[in-house]
Amino acid sequence: MNVPLVLTHFLDRAVSLYGEKVGVIYEGRELTYKQLNDRVNQLSHGLADLGVKKGDRVAYLAPNTLEMLEGFYGVFQLGAVMVPMNIRLKPDDYVFILNHSESKVLFVDQELYHLIAPVRNELKTVEHIIVQGKNDDIDEIAYDDWLAQYPVTPFERPQIDENDVCSLLYTSGTTGNPKGVMLTHRNNYLHALSAMHHLRVSDRDVYLHILPMFHVNGWGAPFYYTANGATHVCLRKAIPEMIFDYIQKYKVTVMHMAPTVLNSLLQYYEQNVPTVEHNVRVVIAGSAPPPAFVTRVEKELGWEFIQVYGMTESSPLSLVSTVRSHLRHLPMKEQYRMKAKAGYAMIGCEVKVVDEYGQEVPHDGKTIGEVIVRSNGVMAGYWKNSEATMEAIRNGWLHTGDMATVDEYGNIDIVDRKKDIIISGGENISSIEVEGVLYEHPAVLEAAVIAAPHEKWGETPHAFVVVRPGKEVTEQELIAFSRERLAHFKAITGVTFVNELPKTASGKIQKVHLRNEYWKAHGKAGRYVN
Repeated sequence: MNVPLVLTHFLDRAVSLYGEKVGVIYEGRELTYKQLNDRVNQLSHGLADLGVKKGDRVAYLAPNTLEMLEGFYGVFQLGAVMVPMNIRLKPDDYVFILNHSESKVLFVDQELYHLIAPVRNELKTVEHIIVQGKNDDIDEIAYDDWLAQYPVTPFERPQIDENDVCSLLYTSGTTGNPKGVMLTHRNNYLHALSAMHHLRVSDRDVYLHILPMFHVNGWGAPFYYTANGATHVCLRKAIPEMIFDYIQKYKVTVMHMAPTVLNSLLQYYEQNVPTVEHNVRVVIAGSAPPPAFVTRVEKELGWEFIQVYGMTESSPLSLVSTVRSHLRHLPMKEQYRMKAKAGYAMIGCEVKVVDEYGQEVPHDGKTIGEVIVRSNGVMAGYWKNSEATMEAIRNGWLHTGDMATVDEYGNIDIVDRKKDIIISGGENISSIEVEGVLYEHPAVLEAAVIAAPHEKWGETPHAFVVVRPGKEVTEQELIAFSRERLAHFKAITGVTFVNELPKTASGKIQKVHLRNEYWKAHGKAGRYVN
């Protein structure tokens, strides 16, 4: 008889093989996998007592905490559906997500309760709000007191099918309301098996939760690090000083994060030069980093850099950029360039770059097409939105909206989101390529490039730049710098200096906000303002 691919197996395995090992470290507190499992059982009993049944939605609004981590397994044991919410939204967004998902119970961290309090009466289906780390000023159920009422005895699970939805993840749409991505146990389970292989996860790993767990389940980290008996270290806020402190204190071996967070670690390292003597690998996804970025991480920090690619709708990872053994003879400069690309398909994934007619583009590193994915990780669909599901998944392939090239070795290189491509005088320009050049300038801390309206060319590249502390640079210097290193039609034609760039909770730069504000300020409708 086949064993169903359900996520509760991962914690079961950890308890069986690593029960007395430290499974979680949170704010100085250490719990073995057996102790974590006891709390998970208490949570499941508690939820059942509140009337939560198989298929019901349970929402979480929390940073990377012990309570968030145990929530996955406590919810899954009932066959219920986890709804992790982005902690950087507005109260009205939470009203939409909680009502749209028809969530029955909401767990919220005390530091975030102020986002729920003003809209509490607008929640149509939420029957109970439980506050984690509750103080006496909040008139809701206190998590620790509530949890303590319930036994640690094994929870009797209902029959769960691997194709049952286990998590509902709301993507932050740039227009309209967010869409709820339905991921199944099978989606997450098979994604975990593939990811743990490519990222070389083992029971020797100590994983630091920097990437938010609400962000595609922290790229599946609560699943495959648990399955392998690795130690989880939960971190509430991604502060560079604290990250380095935890790396040293707990001998952290692996972290997942967005490029902007890694950039902040490089800046901190420059100023403070903390000593890390053990091996560390960082897994990065988001916009493609410049090769110089990879070089700095591996040479200055001495860490292994692994670029991955994915999206919420594919559980999420589909590509990995590690250099394959038969290409190790290439010059290091070329290997760093390769590591900065999105890479090649992970096991269990088929990934193609196709033109507007659905034909694969040539492997010439130049021809641009759209990335499409077919894998066991592709979502079951969007919750209560069949039209958007049919638009995203066509003929069995997930259309990502990401534009890319493929090099002679089969490595995919993301050049832009469809909406971020700059079309100047009929030529396609990758904003990512232009940003990569700007990052080479010693005065540039962060850069984002958008399409700016231009009377002659239609659009030209315009840069938003954050200058490094203690450095100075002018608009003309940066324009000249880009013209020296790029074909002139790709060079920036203007610069806006800003103190910071708008970012998502995971650290991804939100170009859509920059673009919309710029076009609006210049009295243009713009192709992408909607």
